[in-house]
Amino acid sequence: ADIVGAKNRHDGYYEGNGYQVTWTFGHLCTLKEPHEYTDSWKQWTLRSLPMIPTRFGIKLISDRGIEKQFGIIESLMSNAEAVINCGDAGQEGELIQRWVMQKAACKCPVYRLWISSLTEEAIREGFQNLKPQTEFDSLYFAGLSRAIGDWLLGMNATRLYTLKYGQNRQVLSIGRVQTPTLALIVNRQLEIEHFVPQPYWELKTLYRETTFAVTKGKFQTEAEGKEFLQKIEGFPFTVTDITTKQGKEAPPRLFDLTSLQVECNKKFSFSAENTLKIIQSLYEKKVTTYPRVDTTFLSDDIYPKVPGIMSALTAYTTLTALFSTGKIPKSKKVFDNSKVTDHHAIIPTNVKATNLTGEEQKVYDLVARRFIAAFYPDCIVSNTVVLGEVNQIEFKATGKQILSPGWRTVFGKEENNEESESTLPAFTKGETGPHTPSLAEKWTQPPKPYTEATLLRAMETAGKSVEDEELRDALKENGIGRPSTRAAIIETLFKR
Repeated sequence: ADIVGAKNRHDGYYEGNGYQVTWTFGHLCTLKEPHEYTDSWKQWTLRSLPMIPTRFGIKLISDRGIEKQFGIIESLMSNAEAVINCGDAGQEGELIQRWVMQKAACKCPVYRLWISSLTEEAIREGFQNLKPQTEFDSLYFAGLSRAIGDWLLGMNATRLYTLKYGQNRQVLSIGRVQTPTLALIVNRQLEIEHFVPQPYWELKTLYRETTFAVTKGKFQTEAEGKEFLQKIEGFPFTVTDITTKQGKEAPPRLFDLTSLQVECNKKFSFSAENTLKIIQSLYEKKVTTYPRVDTTFLSDDIYPKVPGIMSALTAYTTLTALFSTGKIPKSKKVFDNSKVTDHHAIIPTNVKATNLTGEEQKVYDLVARRFIAAFYPDCIVSNTVVLGEVNQIEFKATGKQILSPGWRTVFGKEENNEESESTLPAFTKGETGPHTPSLAEKWTQPPKPYTEATLLRAMETAGKSVEDEELRDALKENGIGRPSTRAAIIETLFKR
């Protein structure tokens, strides 16, 4: 409202400079309930299934606040020359606003504002590039199909299962996303309950304070392990081969919503829903970009804006100093138009972050560091494999050394320690000496229960466990649920 110059506040809208700016909140409209199509669908009976309306209809959600706001929108639209749809730039946002316009019988031309951040610059740019709404019809049809699909499955299957198995005591809620998610959890639980631990034995030896493991792997019986142990006792250890390879480790990918939720769950134990609330609030405070995204890439048009964003990260000047003189590198691992559909990865904006709550500061810090690191050089490591043998039985040890930290300098110590494996002492080929062998009994472990982080990842890659090839391919790109709704699905399952 500020940017188009609508400065005067009225009940339910702003006005000025030839514009009226009004708003929706959440969903104002929804698909009609079964009983609103025909009386015979009022009662829950098996013979009325499946319920498939010939045409789907929408209705206002019955709520005093919603009805009042809709009345205001309806009267404003009836007198407008044109409408600019500024809804969230995504499938749900498109659906929410289109339904409101349909319900309000909007007759005038409609334009679409499509933006990824709420900074003044982004909004002004968006208003200079308004597009006819028809360019977004496919997006609306996708949202509509999803809503209809959810209705058909949810309404029919919930009634079917409740009537057959609810024993007149409870509603058994079935949903397109919640039911497969619940199945993931149930199947994992059954695997854990039916798991039978198996013993196995590991043969290792300590030579020059370095643990070497037998290359043959695990022994299924203690006798076999002991047989090998006897073969090496009393014989010297000889280093037979040393190979060192230089390797590069690229910076971690930028965040999409799922990877941010996974990271916050691992680091701070935030629930997926809580992380979404925090990143949404950071977006509304204009310091980060649109959060409900499923890509880790940026579009090329962001590249010229990077220096401005870097200079706004005043709390990180020691890290951004690297870019103050030279040109910022442009890598295909960061910028790739083909991997960006409607929005790019979550990054900071050129608005300085002030007045953040403690939780917001934590999440903002993750996003800012991830962004800075993306432009840093690769981390250069050397991977060393040392082979040794004792009485013709081969052993192996591996070690990793960081030669040049590159992007790792952006993250704190604890971040890098998780991954820095042991640096081995300097061995020479052919050296030999005493060693201390040991045979240890271990037990196989059951799979771990899901955490919110691992469950989000499982929803994202749900297709892996599907046998049917065509279905597997269909799921490959999307998993189950949308990034924006997965958190709410998990919360719904908890409540139920």
